[in-house]
Amino acid sequence: MKLIKNVDIVTRDEVLHDHEIYIEDGIIKEIAKKINKPDAEVVDGQGGILMPGFIDVHSDYIEQLAAPRVTSVMDFNLALYEFERELVTHGITTMYHSISFLKDTGKKALRQPKNVRKMIELIDQSHKQLHLVHHRFHLRLELDNMDVVDDVVEYIQKGQVHLLSFMDHTPGQGQYRDLEIYKKSYLNDEGMSEEQVQTQIKNLMNKEKLTLDKIQVIANYAKEKNIPIASHDDDSIEKLEIIKSFNATISEFPITMEVLKEAHEQGFMTVVGAPNILLGGSHAGNLSAKEAIESGCADILCSDYYPASLLHAIYRMADSGQELHEMVKKVTYNPAQAVGIEAEVGSIEVGKKADMLIVMRLPDKFPAITHVFVEGVQVSNMNYRV
Repeated sequence: MKLIKNVDIVTRDEVLHDHEIYIEDGIIKEIAKKINKPDAEVVDGQGGILMPGFIDVHSDYIEQLAAPRVTSVMDFNLALYEFERELVTHGITTMYHSISFLKDTGKKALRQPKNVRKMIELIDQSHKQLHLVHHRFHLRLELDNMDVVDDVVEYIQKGQVHLLSFMDHTPGQGQYRDLEIYKKSYLNDEGMSEEQVQTQIKNLMNKEKLTLDKIQVIANYAKEKNIPIASHDDDSIEKLEIIKSFNATISEFPITMEVLKEAHEQGFMTVVGAPNILLGGSHAGNLSAKEAIESGCADILCSDYYPASLLHAIYRMADSGQELHEMVKKVTYNPAQAVGIEAEVGSIEVGKKADMLIVMRLPDKFPAITHVFVEGVQVSNMNYRV
């Protein structure tokens, strides 16, 4: 039994000032101005803001911990163990690890099929052993990766996939419709010469891709298992129509404002990147996440490659005029709804799991997380000192 006092509580619709919340057996039992539970353990929030734990539906940051260098592949158990401790400090209580299958991985060792399998099994096992946060697997299927279809179907049928996205990073469209930006990315990240990049672009643009029929087969397997489906880097209204036929309900990183608004109008849950807000724009020259949110058509913020960005992005936007509770929904209730777990988590409501965090503002105005609770268990406590 736990009683949290002296906090402002962020709900789906408003901020409840100076309220208390009572937790029993990991479940929220009562929310009120004053709660009389003399036997409960008391947590003093010291005037901080209590909000739901963050749900991150798209992050490939685990790659940096599992394989930080081309020749440095760490123990995956260690990587996952250290990553969840980091996730807690950033308020992320449910993480959808976004891992791609690629034969030609460049420096991304984790994307090799054998390593993907190993990581999937670790994520699956994490639910059954000591852990801090909820780990989930977001399978990112590149459409030119013809050799892993049987593996994908196997993972889906075994219940190891919690979110499936179809991705196409072919240069000249989608995220890399600007070939000059694509060239710079490869020149910087892969250390290629201009000639090597040109050859790479030619090879990628001519690669065979999964047919629409094959994509539909995979999508049908996912539908049978109630696995949500996302599309990635939608750059045209025509593409939205195609992915809708595959039962996709999530549009990740629409490339333009026109496509974002159309996706929103058609009922897709739209995802934009929190790092985009902190950087002041897209690193690939595409849609501004800030403008997307201000348009009212961006539903979800994800950390993409920088877990710390979620907290800072919601406060950056709140400080610029957005309602705090609406921004919090973009990293809690909305992503929970998009992946079908909103009945259990994603908002502070009686009957839901007590996945929550307390946030205070430091003198320099940076938001800081002081407490994190997962199913009512306090998994982190950070005490700032003078």
